[in-house]
Amino acid sequence: MNPHSYPQVVRVYCTYQDPDYENPWQTLAPRASTGSGVVIGRGRILTGAHVVANATFLQVQKGSSPDKVVARIAAIAHDSDLALLEVDPTFTKGIRSASIGELPRLRDQVSVVGYPVGGEEVSITEGVVSRIEVQRYEHSKRQLLAVTVDAAINDGNSGGPVFHEGQVVGIAFQSLPDADNIGEMVPSPVISTFLEGVQLGHETSVPGLGLGVQQLENPALRAWLGMKDGEGGVLVNTVQYGTTAWGKLERGDVLLELDGLKIAPNGTVRYRGRFRCQFDVVVGEHFVGDDVSARVLRAGRRFKTTMKMTPMAWLVPRYEYDVQPSWFLFGGVVFTRLSAEFLRIFGEKWWDKAPNNLLYAYYSGHRTEERQELVVLAQVLADDVSVGYEHFQYDIVLEVDGKTPRHLAEFVAWIDAAKKPVTIRTDIGGVLLFDPTSARKAGARVQQRYRVPGDRSDDLG
Repeated sequence: MNPHSYPQVVRVYCTYQDPDYENPWQTLAPRASTGSGVVIGRGRILTGAHVVANATFLQVQKGSSPDKVVARIAAIAHDSDLALLEVDPTFTKGIRSASIGELPRLRDQVSVVGYPVGGEEVSITEGVVSRIEVQRYEHSKRQLLAVTVDAAINDGNSGGPVFHEGQVVGIAFQSLPDADNIGEMVPSPVISTFLEGVQLGHETSVPGLGLGVQQLENPALRAWLGMKDGEGGVLVNTVQYGTTAWGKLERGDVLLELDGLKIAPNGTVRYRGRFRCQFDVVVGEHFVGDDVSARVLRAGRRFKTTMKMTPMAWLVPRYEYDVQPSWFLFGGVVFTRLSAEFLRIFGEKWWDKAPNNLLYAYYSGHRTEERQELVVLAQVLADDVSVGYEHFQYDIVLEVDGKTPRHLAEFVAWIDAAKKPVTIRTDIGGVLLFDPTSARKAGARVQQRYRVPGDRSDDLG
């Protein structure tokens, strides 16, 4: 196929600077990467959010010219791994914008087009759609609709379009690990929802139900819950505070239907009348603020309810992009909130190397009204005031003077207001005691010694 038949496909050059979660008052050295994108309108380019995350400078280049032009992020949705860039309209002059097509069918032939590293020309790899189901997006850790194709997605290809019959049916966003020439794309329904939301001025984050559920394939369990023969659904085990289902669903409920779709005992629904997908596939086509209907079985009673969709919220956030970490320095100890980005300081395979208490909080932590974030001792800067506390690094703050902080901001407020000795207890039984007057006096000394520009991040006042 003639590469020049895809003039809409461009290369994206990104200079980015990630935060340093080990020393959260500073950033890591700037780095450069490349990706791909596609022109979808006058001065508008669609690409992947991971291609431009934490960007400090962006440029784009079309295949017909060696010149690069500056681009900026007009909208970004890290949940669905999509971003919309804006460039000077003269850049796209003469280029016919690509249109967004419908969700492809299984075995449909598709073309993955982009600029993989190692060459200057556009690359086209062809394959077929092999799977359409809910998958985990590596960039956001969200479970959303994705399409698997048996075509290679290499470094630099990512963010580029996937075409079927001349229309964009997906944006390439990740390869499957331990699989050759198998990749995944953000499908057109998710793309269309993102673009519609941008046009209407909606929040770009994908709503989250906030449910932990259990499949109900066991006949004895189904009978004990009072379910009818042939009736499907999932058992609600947890509801995360502040999410869509909070205050509407309870532990022990059976969710029978969602958004008008009947849920099977294995937790799937018939999506678009064609595909068997996990029931939460529907969230990818809704905006924050939308209403979603549900049918519920609770203690033998069946009823319908409507839930207002909210952004997803975890006890331990799954991602933090385009923001600086929150941190607080007191008594030579650096406190921050636990997040997946913080866990990455333990290396590429942090899920094997991070301390067990932090991993347990990440995988099993339940967000409640009383505990919305976890405060962690990120680092102990050696000083007279912190002597003997060095081995408490990476502990989670359990209590401050017998009270559990809801989040880092409340923890800081309590410390700021303290006039008597402060006792901090950690999740592994540690006790740290600070005289607030001595700790505050030591602050300037510690900051100067370790070149820390203050005692807290800007968001903590």
